[in-house]
Amino acid sequence: MASTVGNVFAAMPKATGALLRAPLGTALPASARTEIVATFVDQGFIGEDGFTQSEKRDTDKKKAFGGTTVKVVQNDYSVTVKFAFLESINADVLKSVYGEDNVQVGTSEDPNEIVVHKNKKQSPHATWVIDVYDGDALIRTCIADGQITEIDDIQKVHSDTIMYTVTMECFEDVNGDNVVEYIAVGTVDTGEGEGGGE
Repeated sequence: MASTVGNVFAAMPKATGALLRAPLGTALPASARTEIVATFVDQGFIGEDGFTQSEKRDTDKKKAFGGTTVKVVQNDYSVTVKFAFLESINADVLKSVYGEDNVQVGTSEDPNEIVVHKNKKQSPHATWVIDVYDGDALIRTCIADGQITEIDDIQKVHSDTIMYTVTMECFEDVNGDNVVEYIAVGTVDTGEGEGGGE
C-alpha cells in the first residue's frame, strides 16, 4: 500500500472545546459528525501537550520445559488519558477534578467567589468527549465512564500558570469498550466559523 501524506494527523483543538464533560450516563454521540448536546460542558483550555492516551496490557508468558514461550495470557487491560486543565479558576474545571459537592460558587461575602474543599473524597465518574481536528479530518474520542484518579503536584509560582495535570481512568462501557474513537475525513465543522482558522 502506498504511503499517503493525507493520512498523517496533527491534533488541533476545536474552537467549541477539545474536552467536554457530562454527567455519568449521558448518551454519547454516535459519530464524529454528531452534534454535541448541551449537557456536555466545555472544560476550557487544555495544556500544550494535549492528551496522552496510554493503553496497558498486563500479560504473563507461559513457558514449556526448555524455556519456549507457548502461550501469552492477558490478565488485565486498561486505558488512561493524561492532560492538563489550564483554567484553574474555572468552577466547571474544579468540579471535574474535585466533584460537585466539593465546589461551591458564591458565598455570603461574594456571590462570585469559588470555594474548593480538597479532601479524601474520590473524583467523580463522568462521561467525556475529546474532539481534535486536522484540516478536514476529525478524531472524536468518547469515554462513557471516566474518572480522574491522579492529580500531579500543583505549582503556584509567578513564572508559570497554575494548572491541574491529571490522569483519567477509562472504565469499560456496557459493550466492554474503554474508549470508542470516531475518525471522520472530509468536511467537518471545527467550530471556527466560516473559513475555519488556526
